[in-house]
Order: sequence, then C-alpha cells, then structure tokens
Amino acid sequence: MPDATKAAHYIQALDAARAEGNWQAVPEFVRKIRKHAPDRTCLTLTAELEYAVSTSSKTSSNTASRPQTARPQTAAAPASDIDTADHIPKLLGIIENDDLHPEDKFQAQVAVGWVHWTSKEYRLAATRLPSTLDQQNIQDPDNKVSEWTSVCSLKAAYLKADCLVVSGQREEALRIFEAALPAATAIWSRKSGGKQLRYCSELFLTEFCMLQSEALQSNERSLQDMDSLACYRSWARYWEAFTVVGGQGYRGSVPRRRVWNEYYSALSNILDLNLPYPTGSLPAMTTEMSPRSLLRVELKKVEAAFEALLIAETQFPKADEEREEVEEFAKSVMKNWSILCGRGWREEDLGEGGRESVSRGALDVFYRAATKTYHSTAILRFIFTVHLSVAEFDLAFKAFDSYLELVKHGKARVDKTGHSEGGLDDDGTVLETISQCILALCRYGGKDAIEKAKDLGAELEDWMARLPQLRAGVSDGTTLPELEETTSTLHPEISPRSVSLSWQAVGLSHAHWSRVTHDAGSRVELQAKAIRCLRKAVSPELGRTRDVRSLFALGLLLAERRELTPAIEIVKTALIAHKSSDDVQNHYHGPYWQQRSLLPLWHLLALLMSARQDYVMAERSCEGAFEQFGDDTVLFGRSKEGFRSDHLNDLDEKHANVHSAVVDEMDDFERESILEVKMTQLALVEVVEGPEFAVNASHELLSLFQRLFGDVKPSKPTLNLPTTTEVPKSSAGTLRSIRGSIFGGRSERTGRTSRRASLLESEKSVALSTRPPTSQTSAGVAPTIQVTGESGQVTERKPSRRLRGRSESGRRNSLKKRESSSSRKRAPSLGPPIHSPTVVDGEVFFTPTTEIPMTNFLGSANGGRQQISGFTGPRGQTLNHLDSYTSQASKSTAYSYSEISADATYTITNPLPVIKFAQEVQRKQRTTLLVKVWLMIAGFYRRAEMFEDCRGAVGEAQKLVQGLDTERSASENGAAYRNAGWAERKSVDELWGDVWAELGYLSLAKEAPYDARSEFESALTHFPNHPAAIVGLSSILLDIFTEQIRPPPAVPSLSTENGLFDSDLTPSASLPRITTPADGLRSEPLGLGAGKSVNAEHHAESCIIHDKDSKTEDDDKLPAPYKASSLPLIDRLAARDRASGLLTGLTKLGSAWDYSEAWFALARAHEESGLPERAKEVLWWCVELEEGRGVREWRCLGSGGYVL
Repeated sequence: MPDATKAAHYIQALDAARAEGNWQAVPEFVRKIRKHAPDRTCLTLTAELEYAVSTSSKTSSNTASRPQTARPQTAAAPASDIDTADHIPKLLGIIENDDLHPEDKFQAQVAVGWVHWTSKEYRLAATRLPSTLDQQNIQDPDNKVSEWTSVCSLKAAYLKADCLVVSGQREEALRIFEAALPAATAIWSRKSGGKQLRYCSELFLTEFCMLQSEALQSNERSLQDMDSLACYRSWARYWEAFTVVGGQGYRGSVPRRRVWNEYYSALSNILDLNLPYPTGSLPAMTTEMSPRSLLRVELKKVEAAFEALLIAETQFPKADEEREEVEEFAKSVMKNWSILCGRGWREEDLGEGGRESVSRGALDVFYRAATKTYHSTAILRFIFTVHLSVAEFDLAFKAFDSYLELVKHGKARVDKTGHSEGGLDDDGTVLETISQCILALCRYGGKDAIEKAKDLGAELEDWMARLPQLRAGVSDGTTLPELEETTSTLHPEISPRSVSLSWQAVGLSHAHWSRVTHDAGSRVELQAKAIRCLRKAVSPELGRTRDVRSLFALGLLLAERRELTPAIEIVKTALIAHKSSDDVQNHYHGPYWQQRSLLPLWHLLALLMSARQDYVMAERSCEGAFEQFGDDTVLFGRSKEGFRSDHLNDLDEKHANVHSAVVDEMDDFERESILEVKMTQLALVEVVEGPEFAVNASHELLSLFQRLFGDVKPSKPTLNLPTTTEVPKSSAGTLRSIRGSIFGGRSERTGRTSRRASLLESEKSVALSTRPPTSQTSAGVAPTIQVTGESGQVTERKPSRRLRGRSESGRRNSLKKRESSSSRKRAPSLGPPIHSPTVVDGEVFFTPTTEIPMTNFLGSANGGRQQISGFTGPRGQTLNHLDSYTSQASKSTAYSYSEISADATYTITNPLPVIKFAQEVQRKQRTTLLVKVWLMIAGFYRRAEMFEDCRGAVGEAQKLVQGLDTERSASENGAAYRNAGWAERKSVDELWGDVWAELGYLSLAKEAPYDARSEFESALTHFPNHPAAIVGLSSILLDIFTEQIRPPPAVPSLSTENGLFDSDLTPSASLPRITTPADGLRSEPLGLGAGKSVNAEHHAESCIIHDKDSKTEDDDKLPAPYKASSLPLIDRLAARDRASGLLTGLTKLGSAWDYSEAWFALARAHEESGLPERAKEVLWWCVELEEGRGVREWRCLGSGGYVL
C-alpha cells in the first residue's frame, strides 16, 4: 500500500543520496518510491537514467578531451553503455505531460541532455537542455527547491554552454554562464551542500573563468566591460564559502591555482593598462575607497591566494629542473610592484604603509619564491631592485653581488657546453642590471661605492666587448658597437636601449670617479672617457638622442671643463625637442613627467648663461623651468584666501584629492631641484642688483622650503619662519602672489634696478601688501632672524643696516668676473643685450665692456679690481705647463654635436626605482638642505654688511646641525654619522665645517682676522678637507707671512666691537675674541699689477725704521711680548708653508680641482715662496676657470652628482 509519509521520506533520501554522490543507494530508493508513490514516474525514471550515466562514467577509460577546458570524465562515457532506446522516449513523454512536479520535470530535462552530451550529441543536447532557469521558476527565493535541483541547474548551464563551445559559439556560451550566474551565486552562498553541489559549482565556475580568459586573450571581450571580472569574483566568493584546497577539483580538470592565476592576470592587465576599475559583481564595501585602492586590495587578495597554492604544490627543483610557473609569477608581481610603487600612483592609493608596505610585501613574495627555485637570477634581480627601493642599500648590493656571480658562472657554462639555460637572464637583461647597479652606486653612495661603480663600469665595458652581438670594438672612441642582425639561441639580440643604458652607466662611472680620485693627473682623461661614452649613449644609431639623463650628464661634464659652447648646444637641443603628448605615460611616470625631468636641464642652462655673463637669459632660464608647468596652481596648488566656510573647505579638500599639486607628487630629489633653481635666482639677483635685493628676496627661499618640505621637526624646534610683525629696515619691496613670492616675476625683478637708488637713499619702511598664504607658509618681506634661546624664548634680531662702502673682507683675493661686471645696468627683458659677445679662439664668451667702470658689486667706490683684459700675453699658452693641475687637452672633447637633432623622438628612461627612505633619514636629508639654505641667506647678509643678521642666520643653521650632532651622540652607532651615509651628501662633521667656515668669513668681513682664523681652524677640525675653510685660513696665513696682519696685543681687549660679549652662538662663545689691527687685510688682487696701497707703503716704511732701530739693540734677544710689533721670521715662514701645503693638497682633490679661489690662493703662495713662474701658470688657469664659472657651483645640479 502506498504510504505518503514513507514516500516523502524516500524522496528526500533519494535527493540526499544523489547530492552526496552515493549512487549505489539510488536503485533501492527508486524501488521504494515506486512502491509508495507510483505517480512519481518522472522522478524514478530520471534517477535510473542518472544512475546509469554515473556508473558508466566511473568504469569508462580516459579519452581525449578539449584542451584548456574543464570537461569532466563523464563526457567520455560511450552511449552504447546506456539503454537510451528505452529510457529517453519514455522520459520525454512524461516530461510533456507532467505539470504537477516542476522540479521532477526540470531534473528529467537535464538528465536527457546529460545523456546526449555523454554520447557527444552536442547539438541535440543543447536542444534538450533547458535554456534558462527562469522557465522552470525554481530560482525564486520563496520556492525552496531541493539540493539536487540546485545541482541540476548548475549542470544544465554548464552542459548547454559546453555544447555551444564545441560548436564554436564561445560568446553564446558566455552569455549562458552570465545568465545563470546570479542564481548559481545564490545557491552556494548558503555555505552548505553535498559533494555534487560543490562539484558542479566548481565545474560551472572553472569553465566560466577559463572561457572568459580565452575570450580576453583573443580580444573577443574587453576588460573595460564593468562585468569582465564577474566570473572571477564569483570564484573567489565560492572559495570564501567553502574550504580552500589545492590540487584539482576532479579528474582531468585544470588545477585550481590555474583559475586563480587567470584572475590575477586579468587584474594585472587592468593595472598595467590603467583601465577603469570594473565594478560588476563587486561586493559591498563598508568604507569609501577610491577605485585604485579597491584594485590594489583585490589584487593583493588574489595574489595571496594564488601564491599559497603555488608554493604549497611546488617542490624544490633538482639542479636540471626549472620552475617556470614560479618565475612567471615572480615576474608578474615585479611588474605590478613597479607600477604601484612608481610615480603614477600616490601614497594614499596604496593604503596603510604606502610604498614601503607594498615593497615589503613584494620582498616576502620573492623570498618565498626563491625557496622553490634553484639559483634563479630573475628573482635575485627583483630582490635587488626592491631592496633598493626601500633604501636598504647594503642588502640590495649583496643581492646584486650574488646575482652577478651566478650570471658569470651561468654564462661560462653556456659558452662551454653550447646549451642554453632557461633560468638564466639574457645578455640584454644582464647589461641593464649592471647598469642599474652602477647608477645606484653613483647616485646614493660615497667614495667606496663610486670606486665599486668604477670597477663595475670597467667590467661592463669588457662584457660588451666580448658579446658576439656587438661586433665593433668597444674601446675605440670613434666607433660604436653595431648590433648583430643574426640572432642566436645562446646570445639573443640585444635591444638598442640596453646598449645605450650600458654606455650611459660606463660614462657616469668615469665621471663620478673623476671627482673622488686623488690622482689629479688622470682626472681630465677620466672626464674625456666619460664624455666619449655618453656621446655613444645618445648616438642616433641607438635611437636615444633624447635621453634626458645622458644629455644632462654630458652637458654638466662639458660645463665643468669650461666647454660652454657644446654644453649650451646640447642643453638647448634637449629643451626644444618635441615632447610626447601621450598621456598614457603618466600612469608610469606620474603627472607632468616630462616637465619634471627637464628641471635640472633648465637649471643647467641658467648656470651656463650666467657663466657667459648673459644674466638676462640666465634668469629667463630659471623662469622657464616653472613656466613649462603652465598655471602656478598646477605646480603648487591653490592658496587659501581669507575666511571660508566649512562647506567650501570640504569641497576644496575633495578637489585637492582629485587634482593635487605637482610638488606633492614629487620625491625629495625633485623638490630639491626646484629649491636649487630658486637659490640660483637669488644668486642672479645678488650679482645683477646687489646683495641687499637678495636679502629682501631671501624670505622667498624660506617660504619655498616650507611649501616643499614642511617642518623638518628637529629634536628642539629652532626654525622660526619670518613673520610680518617685525620687518628689517633693509627689507623693502612688496609681496606678491604665490608665483611672485616664491619665484618672483620677470617684470618686477626688472624693476628692482629702478628702485635701488631710492632704497639706498632712505631706509623708511614701505607699505606691505598682503599675500594669500599657502598651505604651509606665512612669509613677510624679508627674514627676521629669530633665535630660540635655551629658555625657549624667541629673540628677534634687528637687522643692522650700514652705509654701503667697500668691505675689506668681502670676497677678497679671488678672481671673479661677475663681481667686475655686476655693476652694469641690467638689460630689460625684451631689450638689447648687455653688450656684444667677444670671440676668442673661435669661442664666443661675454667679457666686460670698457666704457663701464669696473666697480665692486657690493657698491665699492674705491678699491675696484683690475680688468681681466689687463693681462698680457697669449691666453692659455701656459696651460701646457700645468701638468699637476690640469691636462693640456682641456678642449679635446669639443666634438661636433650636430648629430643630436631636435626632431628626434623624445625619450626618457627610469632605470632606478623610486626610493622610499625612512622618516629619520628623510628628516636628516631635509635638515641638511635647510642648513644650506640658512648659510646661503647668511652669505647674503654678510655681503650686504648686515653682520648681526648674518650671525643670526648662521645661528639657525648651527642649531640644526647641533640637533643632528645630538642625535649622533645618542645613537648606538654614532660612528655611522661621522661619514656621510647612503644618499647623504654631507656628514654632520662637514656641516659643522660649513657653519664654522661661514663664521670665519663673517669675522673677516668684520675685520677680525684672528677670530676668523680660530673659526677656520674649528672648521678644519671637524672636516679637514673643507675647501672654503682652507682657502680662508690660507689667506690669513699668507697675510701673517707678509705682515699685513700684525700680532695681537699681549693683553686681549675685554670688549668686542659692540662692547658686549658675543654669546649668541654657544660654540663661538668659547673662542678667544682678539682685537684686529686697524690696517686689516690686503684688499688688492695678487699678481694683477696693482701697486701697494698708501697704508701698506706707510706700514712698510715703519717696519724698516723699526728694524733699523731694533738692530741697535741686542739682536740675539727677542723683544718682550708687550713690545713685539711683528712675528718671528720662523713663525711667518711656518704660516706660509702651511698655507702652501693646505692649498696644494686641496687642489688635488676632486672637490676643489675647479675651485678658482683655491687656485688663486695657491698662486699667491707660490709668489710668496719665490716661484713666480708657477704662480703665473696657476693664474692663467684661474683665468680659464673664471671665464666659464657660473653664479653658483656646478655641484648644486643633480643633487651633487651626474645621475638624475
């Protein structure tokens, strides 16, 4: 007798058995259902048919299946093993008549289609299978369907799509999957089910993801579609619902990590191509995140899932095995890292930790990948690059050493055996990696690192000479290596970019070594080699004629060698080259990447123009560096003006997040380039208009530093920016907008000359116009020096203004063209040039005109210098005798640069990653730069004879250095601070030398030579090779020898010049304060034919009379100290010899080989030593140096080096 209760129980048991794959229990449940529910014929026939297919598939043998699909083994079951002749017609008849049980009907349709599919009757199977689940109305959430019905729904979609794929209709198959995806997602989102539900779900998703991947690879579908990642995201959510396991889901299917890999590849392509982030099937986010942040989070999640499966399922290889999948994954991670941590992505898009966190994660991936590979050179290369990006230089270069050793041994094996090795980098990649290491060593390292770069450069040059792809000789400076047209398996073709980068690296290694080598005789030859290599790097044959980095290094080298004509030609050609308008590059290099890369070239052009004394063009070059960005708000953002409501401020913040200022996207080296351009502008203002105007504009420098770097936050805050409450009397002028305040306007700076007369006549304060403050600045007209005392109170230093007269100590004993020509009226922006250029030896250069008086640019009315043209004799004829100072071939590299055309394609390379320094290292770098700014301002004050303000500026620099020194003392490894570390151009001791040297020159300006001597000695105590301190001390020692400085009184005076003890600077308070004799130091230049001054002649006569009188006394006895009027001869000879020794050693160093003040002082030492011929040779070399000298030293370019 039929029993409804038992029937329901057995029907439920049948569903559970099928859902769990327990096919052996199905026949018994079918028999009992027929007994207790004879009306469920459709259900029983369907179950019998499914049982027959399942059991036959288990016993069937494996046959060929379609590649790259998820076809299960049931597809191979032969149709003859199934009694389709009896079951299918009977079941089809029941399907047409049964409307009472829709689930039974749906299961029967799927079973019939499954039978046809296993029989390879794909067209008939596609007809029998239900097209969509909507027709059966079982996807409705209100209708609780059985688990087996859910399994059948997934199976139906999969089978129908697979039939369409077999017939070549992949797009229609994808539409089937997309239509079934919402219902399928609702099924497995319940996080419960049997084996068959998980089996069919994985089958469905695997086939869907692999089909989508094939369609994307064949460009049949685009990643720009918002639903392009729907299948992959469903795959991820499926594994969130169930336990993540590796391996294969079923026999013959693709590995599960293969699907994760396709998911990862799709996300990587979106990142690489900078495509819009697809939002289809995106889970709801609890927090608001930008599309880039969402992409990064999803990419990292998928990367972790794929890596976990890959590492777990990969065994360590044998020596003759490779792990290509692991290396390919590492390459994908490296490529994604290079974009995420490049200049195109901002820190806020990278989440917590920013670039450093992303880099650390990439390093962890590479180290884990290295445990599954055997001597993988690619992974070692990645480790080197990423360690470099997080400023772990020691670890980076250790990884490079291991890489280079493996590459050498691997290449030797390849050449010996004649068989290539898959895990070994090709020749082009090896050349690029060595070049990258050389550039990093030169840019961020000291002398030891540069020496290593020099050795690597020689090895790289030798490597290129041995490569069969490069047929021409490398050592020949007149030829270029030609690329071998035929390719080889062992030595594949090398790209021209790799060859160009290699020559660039070799040239830069020579250039940097020429600066640090102690072999002065080889310096010029090293520079010549560097120039030859850089010319090869930008040769048209390699297609890199517009490489900014090579052109900058080449122009800077020529400028240092005083070859101004080819240097200007190179720089101008680079600047007028056609720029690429492809905005896609912004994704890799950041916004305005071309303009940012040209900042050092504009700065170099300004210095070259100033070396030609074309100050108008020099100033225009400085302005051009910023005008290339267009609107000022692009570079610096918008300034806040007045009171604004909270609503408008919120809108501004949102707008700023979308369109931030360019300087906010720059690293510190790029920001330093902007600051250096501004410092050069102020140096031009000082030369053309006088130091007072530079003093008035010095607040712009502090404002710009604050905008670029913010607060350096030392241990004790000492930096107090100028305020508008107290304005020094010397600070005249009006404030401008942000562009005018930070950079000045062309028209306004032109008008400074006309305001100069009224400024000198009166010291009345002028009205100040308000300036909209920037986000981080609040500037007045001129810096009011504020020194923070130990008690924390701020003391303002009132600037002391003196009448303009000649300063006896201002830049004495140096040969400076710009001083002799600075009193000329500045030409208007569009007016005629200052005067016609002079042509000597075929080279055009600017010389002072004869009709303009040669007065000192400090406003001297007496004591002007002699003109350079007053020299007699042929120019440069004695340079051949200066073997120990320079080479006779100083113009040997003036080649023709006509091959560098402006029509060539503009190219740029980024061989080095963006370096993310630790906050403490970054703060130290910024503090060092701020010390430089304060010392430059102190120089302006000193030359303007505002000595108290000068001392206050030096005090601000001293406090910053004192803070660094305190940190060094508190550090466990204090010795690390004694020498400049990685990416640090100056150590703390060298900064102390700068501070003490500036104090020494201040004392000279105040006519206190013995105080200056003590301060110069203090500078050399901290840094023995300090150029400025050596020159200042040597000049004093020579003045002592010539008795222009008389011995100090036996009893020092109790009061200083101002009648008070000087205790403003703690270090200076401990120094002796000795009164300076009234006659002071000599002011006329040495060796220029100037006669002795009246005071000097009177002093000499008095010395002679005194000597005659002293001879009448006992010559064997020295006079008492309080009676002595001169030093003993042995002391004066010792002072002369010490000065000569200091200067001789200094001029042999790479830091001062072109320091004209040092050479001029050395010429004086030779003259005083009775060596007039050597003095004459050195003086001619000084003339050569000064003719090509800019308003600032060349080392202010490129962060002190040749590498951008």
